[in-house]
Amino acid sequence: MPRAVVAGASGFLGVAVCVALETDGFDVVRIGRREAITWNDPGGIAAAVDGADVVVNFSGKSVNCRYTDANRDEILRSRVETTATLRRAISAAAEPPRVWLNASTATIYAHAMDEPHTEAGGRIGEGFSVDVARNWERELFAGDLPRTRRVALRMAIVLGEGPATRLLLTLARGGLGGPQHDGPWFPHRRYRGIGPDPSGPEVGPPVHRTRGHQKFSWIHLDDVVGAIRFLIERDDIDGPVNLASPRPSDNAELMRTLRRAVRMPIGIPSWRWMLEPAMWLLRTEPELVLKSRWVIPGVLDDAGYTFSHPDLVDAVDAVVAQEALERQAPRTAS
Repeated sequence: MPRAVVAGASGFLGVAVCVALETDGFDVVRIGRREAITWNDPGGIAAAVDGADVVVNFSGKSVNCRYTDANRDEILRSRVETTATLRRAISAAAEPPRVWLNASTATIYAHAMDEPHTEAGGRIGEGFSVDVARNWERELFAGDLPRTRRVALRMAIVLGEGPATRLLLTLARGGLGGPQHDGPWFPHRRYRGIGPDPSGPEVGPPVHRTRGHQKFSWIHLDDVVGAIRFLIERDDIDGPVNLASPRPSDNAELMRTLRRAVRMPIGIPSWRWMLEPAMWLLRTEPELVLKSRWVIPGVLDDAGYTFSHPDLVDAVDAVVAQEALERQAPRTAS
């Protein structure tokens, strides 16, 4: 059996990809904090990678948290160091994998309201989240790996059983599913740059008068899995690849779609002065809903990938239906 190594295998992306690869006939070897091979076992990692056909890496601390200094440092470290560990193992392998797919984020692009970002012409942004992505990809593409094709998966917000979707559904169910408006707030330094060449201002947050129409790029979990399967087989694709639906939405449409899906008739609009304390209570950051994320999948579109869920309404309905099935499963079993 061909071997696939999946790092960060216990997260909701990792679990889904492991199941898909096993279905496709791969012997899947898992790396992670709670797996048989951990990041403290460089010999085990080297043995797993040597002779593998595919390596996929989703490792990294969740960004669904407050950007305290400790969390900021761990978000960066957990991505860069795990990627560096895999790169060293692949470089030393007698039989290196033919393809290495490494997670990245579409948050690397600048806040945009004028035009969407593609891999070829996208504008790189500045500040903490962007610097994390830049340093992450820099480590992925460092050095010479002539026998291994490397792809950075610049993922938009993934709709599925993940933290971003749970937060959005929580807001909608709680009656806070109206559009979210940016605005002034007390200065802080949580969004300042990080890494060896930090970018952006020291004090923020940035304010963009989007009036609830900031763009929302997204991708359904099924298409993350589908795109990974597609990219494994396409030997002609390397470098950054945007994983995002070809039909992005905006914040107002997103929240309206969520309200309809959870049958909540009201959705109170929120301004930053309301979101900041609410997100503090939820232990996350308002950047998730206030930054205009406008990304389209140029590489995937040009290569002929067919999306399973290109439309937001269909994608949200699929997520809510799956959530309902999983809630019913324990009752059915009992």
